Amino acid sequence: MRVSERWLREWLPGLVGGPEWIARLDELGLEVDGVEPAAPPFHGVVVAEVLAVAPHPNADKLRVCRVSDGRDEWEVVCGAPNVAAGIKVPFAREGAELPGGLRIRKARLRGVESRGMLCSAAELGLAERADGLMVLPADAPPGVDLREYLDLDDRLLDIAVTPNRGDCLSIAGLARELAAALGLALRAPETAPVAVSLDETPLDVDLADPACGRYCGRVIRGVDPRARTPLWMAEKLRRAGLRSIHPVVDVTNYVMLELGQPMHAFDLQRLSRNITVRWARAGETLRLLNEQTVELDPDCLVIADGRGPVALAGVMGGLDSAVTAGSRDLFLESAFFEPEAVAGRARRFGLASESAYRFERGVDPGLQRRALERATALILEICGGRAGPPIERRHPASPRGDDIAIHLRRARVEALLGCRLADADISGRLAALGCGLEARDDGWRVVVPSHRFDLRIEADLIEEIARLHGYARLPRRLPAFAPAPPSAPEGRLDAARLALALVERGYREIISYSFIEPELAARLAPGVEPVALRNPLSRELSVMRPSLWPGLLGALRHNRHRQQADLALFEIGTCFLPAAREGRPAEEIGRIGGLRCGRRLGEGWNRPREAVDFFDIKGDVERLLVLGGEEAVFEAAVHPVLHPGQSARVVRAGRVLGWLGALHPALLAALDLDGPVFVFELDLEPLCAAAVPQAAAPSRFPAVRRDLAVLVPRDCSWAQVEAVLRRAAPPIVQSWRLFDVYTGPGVGPERKSFAIGLILQDISRTLTDRDVESAGAAVLAALAEELGATLRE
Repeated sequence: MRVSERWLREWLPGLVGGPEWIARLDELGLEVDGVEPAAPPFHGVVVAEVLAVAPHPNADKLRVCRVSDGRDEWEVVCGAPNVAAGIKVPFAREGAELPGGLRIRKARLRGVESRGMLCSAAELGLAERADGLMVLPADAPPGVDLREYLDLDDRLLDIAVTPNRGDCLSIAGLARELAAALGLALRAPETAPVAVSLDETPLDVDLADPACGRYCGRVIRGVDPRARTPLWMAEKLRRAGLRSIHPVVDVTNYVMLELGQPMHAFDLQRLSRNITVRWARAGETLRLLNEQTVELDPDCLVIADGRGPVALAGVMGGLDSAVTAGSRDLFLESAFFEPEAVAGRARRFGLASESAYRFERGVDPGLQRRALERATALILEICGGRAGPPIERRHPASPRGDDIAIHLRRARVEALLGCRLADADISGRLAALGCGLEARDDGWRVVVPSHRFDLRIEADLIEEIARLHGYARLPRRLPAFAPAPPSAPEGRLDAARLALALVERGYREIISYSFIEPELAARLAPGVEPVALRNPLSRELSVMRPSLWPGLLGALRHNRHRQQADLALFEIGTCFLPAAREGRPAEEIGRIGGLRCGRRLGEGWNRPREAVDFFDIKGDVERLLVLGGEEAVFEAAVHPVLHPGQSARVVRAGRVLGWLGALHPALLAALDLDGPVFVFELDLEPLCAAAVPQAAAPSRFPAVRRDLAVLVPRDCSWAQVEAVLRRAAPPIVQSWRLFDVYTGPGVGPERKSFAIGLILQDISRTLTDRDVESAGAAVLAALAEELGATLRE
């Protein structure tokens, strides 16, 4: 928000100095991003009157002007189309220097001597472009320095206002803040009710929804279409970043900047005799002021007359009811719209609106009548006309009708700030903000003013006290506390432990957007309808991610474009799936996902140049599974995103935890990625459900190893063999290991050999040969029965 220092000082006559109060704004949470002059440097330019204009003898487009600067008369050659006798304009005398270093000298233009230059606003750096000379008011005194006359030695502050402080998006709001912080008197302009001079029945206004809690309006007839915006107002608008358009429109913009209330003016002759604030209906369209026609959605709040929508509430007016150069009768609107009814609508239609910017952050729900009176007085002063009686409507169901009272406890203030403040200090700070206070035994009953809609609870008031008191003045004292160890359940594995395990294996964690483009969601989660955003930032970020793989692949592409080929990345985040039943919210699932590609080990003279393969990523997943303590099985399965021969699902206790494998070559080609790329993704909740360790005394008796070579079908996996061993091995079989896999001559084309080492041990005695033989036989019998295994001879 751009703010003129001179305009601010009109509200705060006692404001002195510069760096001190600007620094105080920073301390108040209103960060000043920059300070710049209101006009570029120039000198030697004065107010002058054009006395006479004659044609140039040698050029059709030039004029020879006789100009008075209050002391002397000068002959000046000018090519501006709007030069005319009797107007007052900026005149750069000989020796003047304009922005950009242009020095004015006596010159001959097509044979005629010119003793200076008549200037446009663009040539003075006061506008980006200009169609002619800058015409000054008729009462501008010739000879006065233009910088002095326009008060151009002003500074413009670029202030970053946080979204919760919509009350500070005006000169009045900033002046209130500084007055409260610095103890200054506030001098606001008079906003007395305008005398009604038009005896006319006002328009009928109906508020169909509490999204519009208050609506004020007034008919003004007989404004002068030849009126022009006064220079002082146009200059204030320019310094705030707005251009002058039309006197009535300029007044509404001026009041918005001054008081913080967005307003709109309709051409009364282009309205039917009733106004309704309602939600848009299916199929309705509206041609906006920027000549863009939009198709309205049912969640768009509109101002409508008997024929249909005439404005998009809180965002922009309609072109068909707009004030034009010939408008004589007006309907002036000043309304309060709930932020939720305006938020996102401007962005949805690609609009940038000062009005929407304020309504989205919140407008004072008690400001509408005051703003209406202020705008009416300015319009009558500038354009003339007669004002009708004001219209004021309130929706009975609006949540903004009652004052908000908060119980503020003295002890709570001390507890949160770490120091005791005097009662007079506390009450004085809050009173300076406009709060009403009623003393209580333990503190105060505080009634919040309507413009501070961000104050809702006791902690908000304490924050205000600290802000106005000054954070730097609060004591730096560490609070006393009794440390207690975290009470983490034994049967729960923290996600940070999973992240640490991957970091130990060379992975780097990423954080990606939860919003992705629909096409990427369809490619990486086929068959899953993504959850669409109602008000997306852009089409590329319009759906919620159903998987972590889009973010990981986005990070991969980013690194590949920067010549980084060897990558191991992971992310822990939330994925979003459609609701199980209509009317329910989207399902949110925590997941951990990873990606590996390139070389297994970094480049080095003593390291083999081996590429990452399926078993590398499988080992990483196994490491995560081991942390939980419960066994899981890898089952070969087909996934539409993964390579058919290099994909598997992870199953634990009959539940699918996730998938891993190499990305499908067709997908890699579509994403313009070189392969192979290996990925995994696991549900976080079951992965974090860890088994509680059980303590057991070690056996004092020796262990025995028995090796078995068994023949199984060639398509039998080691996971299947392990599953049988877990179920059927006798208790004395403590563990097992696979130490050889053989296929080839001697075992047949349909079989393969697994060499298994069984480790046997008992807790109470030394095992005999019969115990070992019996255990081996039990294992063989189970493998034979379930997998068709035989002992290899």
